[in-house]
Amino acid sequence: MTLLDELHAEHDVIEQVAGAFLTYAASPAAVRSRDEGAAFLRFFRMYAGQFHHAREEDTLFVALRDRAGLPANRGPIATLIADHERMAGLIAGLASCLDGRADAGERLQEFATAYVHALWHHIDAENSVLFPECEPRLRRNGVTQLPSRPMTADERQALSEGQALVARYPPPANPDVMRGDGCIMCPAFGVTCRGLELEWWNEWEWDEFDDRMSGA
Repeated sequence: MTLLDELHAEHDVIEQVAGAFLTYAASPAAVRSRDEGAAFLRFFRMYAGQFHHAREEDTLFVALRDRAGLPANRGPIATLIADHERMAGLIAGLASCLDGRADAGERLQEFATAYVHALWHHIDAENSVLFPECEPRLRRNGVTQLPSRPMTADERQALSEGQALVARYPPPANPDVMRGDGCIMCPAFGVTCRGLELEWWNEWEWDEFDDRMSGA
């Protein structure tokens, strides 16, 4: 399914630029420039937000709700949309850290760490739980393709800037964050979401639970 393939590939780019942003935020003030900080924010707003997250919400999540009959007001979809909203709020905080104030460097690291760690957890949840479950559920409901769209000129420019920043600020080799696959690694698990099985599985999927666990 083309859109899912595109979204998965975009995660790889977003993950790298997010890591580069951690390196940027930890760099001495004399090394990092405000223009570069603004370029990072354009990438997160235009490419990660306006292009990537918007296509998830406007196309993928709508298809899961309307065609696959999955709830959008609770569970994985509601959790992922809340993630998008929370990360947009963190970006607003990041913008305030580039205003040249004396304490901007310390605040920048704090907001950058919160934003990047949230973004990475979000990517892990989508890659390991959402995307693998989407395609078979949509196909069972007659959806074999989802529409996409090309990037606008501004989105393409934001992507180009982000990729250039990865080369200038290599992502940390061992970032201080625990990551992993599955619902159990999602910060929302047991808080705002009960997990994929309780939220999405139907009766026959529970009947096949043993087969799923055995890999049959």
